Amino acid sequence: MAEKKRLGRGLGALIPEVMDDSSETNEIPLDRIDPNPYQPRRDFDDEKLKELTVSIKEHGVLQAVVLSPADEGKNYTLVAGERRCRAARQAGLKTIPAVIKPVDRKTMLEVALIENLQREDLNPVEEAMAYKRLMQEHNYTQEELARRLGRSRPSIANSVRLLGLPDKIFDFLAEHEMTPGQARPLLAINDQQKQEEAARKIMKEGLSAREAERLVSKINSPGGNKKPEKQDQEMVQDPLQAELQLQLQRALGTKVRIKPGKSGGIIEVFYYGEEDLERLVSKVLPEGI
Repeated sequence: MAEKKRLGRGLGALIPEVMDDSSETNEIPLDRIDPNPYQPRRDFDDEKLKELTVSIKEHGVLQAVVLSPADEGKNYTLVAGERRCRAARQAGLKTIPAVIKPVDRKTMLEVALIENLQREDLNPVEEAMAYKRLMQEHNYTQEELARRLGRSRPSIANSVRLLGLPDKIFDFLAEHEMTPGQARPLLAINDQQKQEEAARKIMKEGLSAREAERLVSKINSPGGNKKPEKQDQEMVQDPLQAELQLQLQRALGTKVRIKPGKSGGIIEVFYYGEEDLERLVSKVLPEGI
């Protein structure tokens, strides 16, 4: 997706203990290779797989896959190269060039995640779930995970935040009917039905991420769906303050209230859950805390 900053370093640079130039290559029977149980990708592009199959039929497998010895000792677990294995089977090959290295479960997930991110093969939900799994199962902080995967901490945070959306919006993201930038503002809506209604409006009208933020701000703003409370009416009587309040809501994608005082005032910024707070912190402090 255009809004994502993709990885700029290769797999060997990010996880050198798995890939290096001195690795010995062996021909391993494909029927002795078990799939990576930590593969984050669930959907494979049939057309791209057919193209790779044709290439393998003509040129062979140009890059070795990475395997780890299985516990049983006879088979191997695939660490990196699932597309190559699938295409090689479709091409009728019996063996595939492979590098054999003992790899732990954590690294298997990291390698599969990086490999898919580099090719932009994961949909936004698969990507977010892989990040969350690494943090939950292996106690990574967002900062540590970003460093390990060669990404920025805000990109990890923004991805994981998407998991706070309802399943229906997961479907829109998985089918690439919405971008993460269009979907993230919906986290500021605390009603699932309104989230889904807003999502459909965003898709139908082709709203940009910024326009989606404005839509959510309008839904959450005082009077967006009901009559303003007396207190809210008093706060927006000054036209300049009303305009400033509106601009802040649009910029932050959430409800903002300006409370003027005798010698100053208070600006209240509303958030709806821990993930929404994380989003607001990322906006205000883009370099991190």
